[in-house]
Amino acid sequence: MSRFELMWHITSEDENKNIKDFLYEKEISKTSLTDIKFKGGFISVNGKEATVRYSLKEGDSLIIGFPEEIPSDGVRGEKLPLNILYEDDYLLAVNKPAGMSTIPSREHPTGSLANALIGYYQQIGLKATTHIVTRLDRDTSGIVLVAKHRHIHHLFSKQQKAAMIHREYEALAEGVLTEEYGVIKQPIARKKDSIIEREVSAKGQYACTHYEVIRKYRSFTHVKLRLETGRTHQIRVHMSYLGHPLLGDDLYGGKLDLLSHQALHCSKLSFVHPITEEMLTFNQELPDDLRKILKKEGDC
Repeated sequence: MSRFELMWHITSEDENKNIKDFLYEKEISKTSLTDIKFKGGFISVNGKEATVRYSLKEGDSLIIGFPEEIPSDGVRGEKLPLNILYEDDYLLAVNKPAGMSTIPSREHPTGSLANALIGYYQQIGLKATTHIVTRLDRDTSGIVLVAKHRHIHHLFSKQQKAAMIHREYEALAEGVLTEEYGVIKQPIARKKDSIIEREVSAKGQYACTHYEVIRKYRSFTHVKLRLETGRTHQIRVHMSYLGHPLLGDDLYGGKLDLLSHQALHCSKLSFVHPITEEMLTFNQELPDDLRKILKKEGDC
């Protein structure tokens, strides 16, 4: 699929609506319609070119083709390993390893998930740029949701605002947690004089993290976490505030004796498919380095 297209078979419910109103109801934005008109897209009804003023009839076949997307000059395609958990014409769910940035940065301009995606798109002939829906920190592993087109990203953004995309994480936190369940409601702000580090601060934005103990070990606790909000470094900051920083997370007080990066993994992702409206759920077990630590350490 070199360009992104959407198709509808018109029913009596939508008869006599003009295409413009119909597409607005389908969340096609004014900006997208402008791009379709002036940047190489198309609108067709029953195989013939049509304008947005066309009045739809029952039985019509409406197709809109979006303009081809051009990747940013700052994100060149690279042939990198890409662990695809799921793929269709609209989205991808991929398993990102720790040590891979989600998008390029000044410190790591290449080797990112975005570079790998562009390389993959070039391989399969998809004219698109990268649209990361759920980002992960460079040293956090696990499931990342990717939209294949700007419009799909737009639909996912609406789901995110409505808290309809659900993620669960697993982490190894220093020490033995006394409570089996808990909720951390503490505002998070950027730490003064730092562009990276965050902290719990009364001046920060509301943040809420739910945690549940999976298993206790001698020197750490295996926990499951769920976020109500998506603040930068939220789990890392909240667990450090609780007095249980993540293993390997030296930025927030974690020790490096068992692991050289934060022991954090996105293990579950659930959402409603923006086109088919099917509920999709993906699970991904812990990576080898974290599982080796669990096997090595004895129970509490």
